[in-house]
Amino acid sequence: MAENSRDKLVEEIGNMTVLELADLLKSLEEKFDISAVMPMAGAVGAGAAVAGGETAAKEEEKSEYKVTLQNMGSEKIKVIKALRKVIPNLELSKARQMAEEAPTVVVESVSKEEATKIKGELEAAGAKVELS
Repeated sequence: MAENSRDKLVEEIGNMTVLELADLLKSLEEKFDISAVMPMAGAVGAGAAVAGGETAAKEEEKSEYKVTLQNMGSEKIKVIKALRKVIPNLELSKARQMAEEAPTVVVESVSKEEATKIKGELEAAGAKVELS
């Protein structure tokens, strides 16, 4: 369609009433065997995004995570070793203190990948870890 023809069509549509637009839409649906209705899965997802409001948007935008040691479990020594492995230059006494004082923040403001890696290491040692 030529640019000029498209502009004319857009202008004509812009001058239509709501009822005329509804008739046009119905005609297009019948002619091309299409539907202008959003599929239900999309509608549910859109509704959830609206219902979730800022919470859903914040979860998608979140780029930094905090790793919290909730419980050291029964393998204290393994957890201390894991803490020293995931936190470079962590002294043994500080690692022991972190494990014993759980819940405690292990690291703040790390990427999702790094947080997941740290969580995996600590959980493999028997600790309970939370990402937030």
